[in-house]
Amino acid sequence: MKIFILSSGEYGSRIVNNIAAQGFAKNIVGIEEFSEELPEFIDDIEEYIPSNIPECDLIISIGLFGDINLVIPAIAEKSGASTIIVPIHNPQQIPAGLQSEIKSLVKKATIVFPKPFCSLKPLGDEYIDKFTEVFGKPELEISGETQIKEVKVLRGAPCGSTDYIAQNIVGIPLEEAEFEAGNKLHNYPCLASMNVDPMVGDTIMHLAGYKAKEAVKTALGFALKSAVIDDEVCQGGIDCDHLCLDACPNVKAGDRTIYIHDNQKAHVDPAACGACEICLKECPYGAIEIFEEKIPLKK
Repeated sequence: MKIFILSSGEYGSRIVNNIAAQGFAKNIVGIEEFSEELPEFIDDIEEYIPSNIPECDLIISIGLFGDINLVIPAIAEKSGASTIIVPIHNPQQIPAGLQSEIKSLVKKATIVFPKPFCSLKPLGDEYIDKFTEVFGKPELEISGETQIKEVKVLRGAPCGSTDYIAQNIVGIPLEEAEFEAGNKLHNYPCLASMNVDPMVGDTIMHLAGYKAKEAVKTALGFALKSAVIDDEVCQGGIDCDHLCLDACPNVKAGDRTIYIHDNQKAHVDPAACGACEICLKECPYGAIEIFEEKIPLKK
């Protein structure tokens, strides 16, 4: 797999350095750096298209803000790339309208905009699936009886935060791991924005934290804090149209954190729930509460 990377800023540099260090250096056929000082709106995008574009299978565009992202379709055409990954780490980075414009201009390639990068999962695309064998939505394997003895990273966040978390939760009690994963993400630190993204109703850094904690909870087999919906109180969408589903930031970002049973009652996946409490405020029947006891997770 041949990878061509478009990069800008500290966020871009961190991703490039980490994926290269973790085994993809031999796959990177070129890196094009773009200045952080470029204007948000660009009249003539042609002058910014690189003159030397290598043939590649996958383009990863990291950290570019505004109209400069319009170079992506032209680069995809000239490189022959069949897959493009454009992770979103800031709400101002690529607004929805610009995403739509880029998609309309990409004629022959699959393009995805994971928000954040650590939400990327296998999608049935050859090169996304090869990339997510190593990087994307975190997956861990944890061993230990009462304290964490060992943590193996099965899939890590492209920024390297999963490896940092894995190294720094060894030795702590199992019951503290879920919460410490979030703390360690901030300590790393995660470079995703703390500005609320209007498309999801939460910050992208929080979304990254939910993914980190989900990996720990899934590996442990239990959660210690989650929203829970009372099946008897939930009215199954009557007079509410499943407002909890519409409000959940993880659902808006593409996860199945809240889902609907055959009986139309809503259910929360405690592994994926970030306990943000947004859904609590939206339920008109008061059917949702935060549960803070051990919740076994279904395999």
